[in-house]
Amino acid sequence: MAHQLNDNVLEVVMQLLIENGFDGLADSIRIIMNEAMKIDRSRALRAQPHERSPERLGYANGFKDKTVTTRIGKIPLKVPQVRGGVEFYPSSLERGLRSERALKLAMAEMYVQGVSTRKVTEMMQQLCGSEVSSTQVSRAAALLDDELQKWRERPLGAFPCVVLDARYEKIRQGGSAVSCAVLVAAGIGEDGKRSVLGVSVSLSEAETHWRDFLDSLQARGMKGVRYVVSDNHAGLKAALNARLPGVSWQRCQCHLQRNAQAHVPKAAMKGEVARDLRDVFDAPDRNEADRRLRQYVDKYRGRGFDPVADWMEENVPESLTVFVLPAHQRVKVRTSNMLEGLNKQIKRRTSVAGLFPNVASALRLVSAVVMEISEEWETGKVYLSMDRKQQEDE
Repeated sequence: MAHQLNDNVLEVVMQLLIENGFDGLADSIRIIMNEAMKIDRSRALRAQPHERSPERLGYANGFKDKTVTTRIGKIPLKVPQVRGGVEFYPSSLERGLRSERALKLAMAEMYVQGVSTRKVTEMMQQLCGSEVSSTQVSRAAALLDDELQKWRERPLGAFPCVVLDARYEKIRQGGSAVSCAVLVAAGIGEDGKRSVLGVSVSLSEAETHWRDFLDSLQARGMKGVRYVVSDNHAGLKAALNARLPGVSWQRCQCHLQRNAQAHVPKAAMKGEVARDLRDVFDAPDRNEADRRLRQYVDKYRGRGFDPVADWMEENVPESLTVFVLPAHQRVKVRTSNMLEGLNKQIKRRTSVAGLFPNVASALRLVSAVVMEISEEWETGKVYLSMDRKQQEDE
């Protein structure tokens, strides 16, 4: 099998996954093992589910919950049961637990390659101990995709704050490697907890792609948006104006700091400009922030650095929208750093794949990663206090 022939390569892959986490892998293993156990039961009964056959030895009798502990974590399984005098215990479960290393190697390769049909076939054959039909393989692969699609299409609700960002992945298109945009939206709900609202893979960050992405979020019930954080991408800004008109838009202060460096004429001035911008951002209120901004604009203009002064005067106000929020909320939502961290976690996983064979495989892997992260956020601590009394006191 492929994982035996390429053992050295897969050892490297596994080491990368061990170092960077197994987000999404446990769910994939659960789905594949559950399907393999169903195949085991059909073979033991000598009949497919609901099949009338003179060779049938017994009958299916539901499932029993079983949680197995692996080095990836606890995996909840549905162990098939039988009745009618037939003794049965799924060999695929025993094989999977006995050969956890081989199981994880096969899953790692399948996962990194975007869950190709060939990899699913190898996985199922390893668990079942013999060949499996194309129908059985297609069902297992479809279940993996179905779980991720259901998450991507789940209903949304009210999210007062939304953060938008994008990263790029190399995907094979028409025989060439093309950089495609992975669009990600996260939200902070009325309970103060974070959720990844959606993810999409598009050819670029053009307005039409961002607009379609926002459309899909609204079609799923996203509402109550009062505040959006993002970078200054023209396509994204145009889409926001079209789909979320009147919503307060905050230009990410970290992105703006990086943009500012391109307008500084001397390397020795970069630190000074960065400190002055930070002083504006850290003002106690909007009036003081505007005063400090005017002060620094006059300072650079007086020293003959008009391009720096002009750029600050035109761009910095877009990063001061955060002052519409209570003071205790500002630090966490004045940048898109919440998604910067998430994108780094995506990159750690996708860098193993390098070049994706198609858009579907990229979307599959990214979805698995962000779904796990979103579930951790939703069941974790409150990210942003929405305490109204605290707001009134301020």
